[in-house]
Amino acid sequence: MNEAKNFNVQSLHDKVPCQNMIAIASGKGGVGKTWLSITLSHALSNLGCRTLLFDGDLGLANVDIQLGLAPNKDMGGVLTGRYALKDAAVRYPEGGFDVLAGRSGSGSLANLPAQRLSHLTSDLASLSDSYDRVILDLGAGIDRTVRQLAAQAQVCLVITTDEPTSLTDAYAFIKLTKMQRPDADLRVIVNMAETEHDGHKTYNTIRKACESFLKITPPLAGIIVKDSKIKEAIRNQTPLLVRYPTSPAAERVEQIARNLLSDR
Repeated sequence: MNEAKNFNVQSLHDKVPCQNMIAIASGKGGVGKTWLSITLSHALSNLGCRTLLFDGDLGLANVDIQLGLAPNKDMGGVLTGRYALKDAAVRYPEGGFDVLAGRSGSGSLANLPAQRLSHLTSDLASLSDSYDRVILDLGAGIDRTVRQLAAQAQVCLVITTDEPTSLTDAYAFIKLTKMQRPDADLRVIVNMAETEHDGHKTYNTIRKACESFLKITPPLAGIIVKDSKIKEAIRNQTPLLVRYPTSPAAERVEQIARNLLSDR
């Protein structure tokens, strides 16, 4: 256990983030990471970026499900060596971006051997050269797979809601990431806020905890107020920007995308 922990810390310190990668993390499941990853990828594509969406939740993948995709190739085949990572990327025409689908229901993929995971991140870094932006939809939690994939990204958007467990897990992710990568660019997105005011209250809760105990102030990247159109789009396996492009949530994500491009 200690050897594995030492490997993780060292590998994360040595990792040089890819300038065009953006990781979407949370610490807790059920906060809207995958929906946000899809919508952000779509928004960036609409802004003229060649965009790749990587489903990094290797054991409980669902990007393809939300998009209604049935790809012939996915991460399962990549990790068993049947084909290269670059050959597994499929086009999602409605969104104008590419997708690297995971393999849902295969727990073994969520616990990759350290060497296999290192090869995967290296291949992903090489593939990123073909894109303007690469979005990493990370799995929930703070395990080795999540942390090493997150270490690839120049920016990490940490998603939280107002639920105590979500705030606690988001804080834990920020704390551990900052311990292992002091220069990590971590930004907070509050999802499912009842109102704009409530969203700021949620952000201030995690901000104060970070300032008190970690001596850092992760900036607020955006607040997304609850929007019934999100569930309808997911239920219909259609991106929000296709089905409800003028919905409040769609407009918020588009603003986040513009902000990400303007500060680079």
